[in-house]
Amino acid sequence: MRYDEFIATVRRLGEYESRERAEHVTRCVLGVLGARITAQEAEDLAAQLPGDLAGALRAEERPMPDLSPDGFAGAVAARLEGASTETARWDVSAVLTTVTESIDGGELNHVLSQLPSGFATFFGHPELA
Repeated sequence: MRYDEFIATVRRLGEYESRERAEHVTRCVLGVLGARITAQEAEDLAAQLPGDLAGALRAEERPMPDLSPDGFAGAVAARLEGASTETARWDVSAVLTTVTESIDGGELNHVLSQLPSGFATFFGHPELA
């Protein structure tokens, strides 16, 4: 998937009003994810993502505490102006569902193995299924 397709997919799933908003949300979510997984896993994931999204995975300091899905959404909400944890859950799902469509199944399994239980729902956007 090319970068413009990735952002267009995030925009569609997240129902964002602009490409810029979809890009901002994508970078926030990937920043929190990158801080939550190991540096090596972030590198492996970055290798399968389009464009300069790798930089977003490396932007945050490591390691982030072992966050529950709600804690993860809260960390994303803190980076998005005016977002609640509930809206951030939607944002996380829009981005991580797009990640799922962009990487191979083995890499997805590696990422999920580093996250606590309950994260798999973020990678499938069940509200839109």
